[in-house]
Amino acid sequence: MAERLKIAVIDTGVNANHPHICAPIQGVIFDPEDTEPSFEDTLGHGTAVTAAIQEKAPGADYYILKLFVKSLRSTRDRLLRAIEWTIEQRMDIVNLSLGTKNEEHRTALKELIARADAAGVLFVAARYADKTPVLPGMLDRVISVDVDWSLDRDQYRVSSEKGSPIFYASGFPRPLPGVPVSRNLSGISFAVANMTGFVARACERLDDRSLDNVINTLASSSVEAV
Repeated sequence: MAERLKIAVIDTGVNANHPHICAPIQGVIFDPEDTEPSFEDTLGHGTAVTAAIQEKAPGADYYILKLFVKSLRSTRDRLLRAIEWTIEQRMDIVNLSLGTKNEEHRTALKELIARADAAGVLFVAARYADKTPVLPGMLDRVISVDVDWSLDRDQYRVSSEKGSPIFYASGFPRPLPGVPVSRNLSGISFAVANMTGFVARACERLDDRSLDNVINTLASSSVEAV
């Protein structure tokens, strides 16, 4: 029997009791400066992100890294520590729904992504935030994601920019009973989460989970560009 995928979610934590959380989760301590480590989600963002991935890949094991605490803002060092943990622990897939606009962090993030690629760790990350390029999603050797609001949540597509693939997915999370879509969370974070679910499905079918092979497999199953 093949080993279960290990998916790391770097976000705001998870509400383990939410009905959409259906797969095993494990909170991890990645920052030695955390005096009261916890993966409990007080913002709801990480729970919705994790639920969107688990909807498509319920057979994986999930590792929760609480990067954001009181808001969707964090520090460079904390982000780097989270990424380093996923590489050291040889995660199969890492979901990073947000990123940094600060170009001063490019070199450090590029080095970490190179390490991840060498270790076979797949990063799925946002390419833009509010139409502004963000890192590490703009880097090579990352599964780079943008939003396409015309796509259903069970669809994705791929295009190419300067020879690099860009994946597009719906910006909506799993719907909540009784909550209108317009009042639910939405945006690039959930395009990334939905795409991470598709990446996990592809990986479940592959013996060779190298980045190039995963991208080729995904590209062969994408919907037509619109």
